[in-house]
Amino acid sequence: MNAFQPLNVRRFQQKAQVVTPDTIYWDRLAKPELLKEHTTIDYIDFSPSDPCNFVLTCSVRVQIYNLVTKLVVKNLSRFQKTAYGATFRQDGRLLVAGDEEGHVKLFDTTSRNILRLFKGHKAPVHRTFFTADKLHLASFADDKSVRLWDVANEKVVQTYEDAHTDYIRAGAMHPQASHMFISGGYDGKINLYDTRAEQAITQTLDHGSPVESMLFLPNGSIFITAGGTQVRVWDLISGSRLLTTMSQHHKTITCLRLGSDGRRLLSGGLDRHVKIYDVSTYKTVHTLTYPNAVVSLGVAAKDQAVVAGMVDGLVSIKRMIVDSKPSHLKQIKASQRHKRSQKTTRPSTTVNVDHVITERRKTPKLQEFDHHLRKFNYKKALDCVCTPTNLEQFPENIVAVVTELQHRSALQAALTDRKDITIIRFINFLCDHLGEVRFMRTLLNAASAVMDVFENNTFNYNKQMVAALERLRATMESEVQLTCQLLEIKGALEMIIGGAIDNNETSSKPIYTQPNPTKMHPSKAASNYVVIVD
Repeated sequence: MNAFQPLNVRRFQQKAQVVTPDTIYWDRLAKPELLKEHTTIDYIDFSPSDPCNFVLTCSVRVQIYNLVTKLVVKNLSRFQKTAYGATFRQDGRLLVAGDEEGHVKLFDTTSRNILRLFKGHKAPVHRTFFTADKLHLASFADDKSVRLWDVANEKVVQTYEDAHTDYIRAGAMHPQASHMFISGGYDGKINLYDTRAEQAITQTLDHGSPVESMLFLPNGSIFITAGGTQVRVWDLISGSRLLTTMSQHHKTITCLRLGSDGRRLLSGGLDRHVKIYDVSTYKTVHTLTYPNAVVSLGVAAKDQAVVAGMVDGLVSIKRMIVDSKPSHLKQIKASQRHKRSQKTTRPSTTVNVDHVITERRKTPKLQEFDHHLRKFNYKKALDCVCTPTNLEQFPENIVAVVTELQHRSALQAALTDRKDITIIRFINFLCDHLGEVRFMRTLLNAASAVMDVFENNTFNYNKQMVAALERLRATMESEVQLTCQLLEIKGALEMIIGGAIDNNETSSKPIYTQPNPTKMHPSKAASNYVVIVD
């Protein structure tokens, strides 16, 4: 007779172990390739025109790296003091950066020349961004002011003095409307600007903690701010209403980035983690871990690479493995497993022997409820597994026993002629875990068995038992209603998708040729600027 095998509890695995499409996708990021700079990496930005180039802002240098070779392509070292927040223009031809002197410098990425030198701030300028029309740029400084500059004339268009009561370290430009932008300060406030409006600041919001980073979604209707341990999502169309708050970091969040063409949001923090959120649900879908606090982040187009800058000057570059490589990786892993198996197997002896003694496999240890199931003590098995520890921390053990009892058609027998407190505890467990996908089918059958047990009995119940049964009934009705609603949504989505597939009409796009932009020449102030070396 075969020995009794213990219950397989592994089928009821934890939710964190479930493999999702995002887990498979982001696990394709290769092992990090590291670069080392001297000090903290202030800002990282990828070039829109050449996705293989990205710019690092560190100390008094702004360096453009090639993603493939990891070598410096351009070194923009025209800074007397620390440089901050170098960003590309939308076409990748120009690059702007602020510095500790309060200057804003515009560079030509092909010649490394300073084309424009904007002076006016009285404190370090930490963030600079181009507007959507590429004709202006905004600067956010520690003098609590925001300035809008004309790129061609090298003049200030508008100045917002005392926009905040503390340092301004974050800002973002509207991706479609060139007249709208936002700023975030260390006073915890968020200001919305509209250059067409009479008031300098159209609206002020409260983030609740110093704002470190902010950005707009591609459509421009939603903007996201990060500060403290919270990421907040605001709806610009509905009067900047707060949509949701995400608190997945346990230390300060320092940077925000968009990935997957705006469908994913990445946040890096001092807790050494980069959290990846689904923009449609704002739930965490994956986590990247780094060796030190993350202070800057960059994501290449089509998620080709994720570059993270850390507080100690370390730069981690994780490139996405292309679709043609997984088969090759499988061969490598298979060969490694074969080598390990050869090392673990014992060398075969060449001596002829009469008998070969094989090692017996150890019988797995049985738990207490396994012993009761082995002796067909179904009530004791159910009582043994329904402990407070299993009820709170290991519900999969209870579900495994219930599944085994259902296979043996013994669940009703295990629930008959029991104390009220035992039945109430079991009903409460069903109500608490009935909505979990991994337990739903088993617990629905168990709830039906509970109903069958009490349907056959005609004695009066106490108030606690009646309340527990009412709660079970309400829980099952809510699950049925939810299932019906999901089926309705599924039918509506199938109709929409089917109509979209059947519609083979192609929209005619106007064909036009864009004239070549005229080359910008350095201004007089930029030509006369000299870096004095001690």
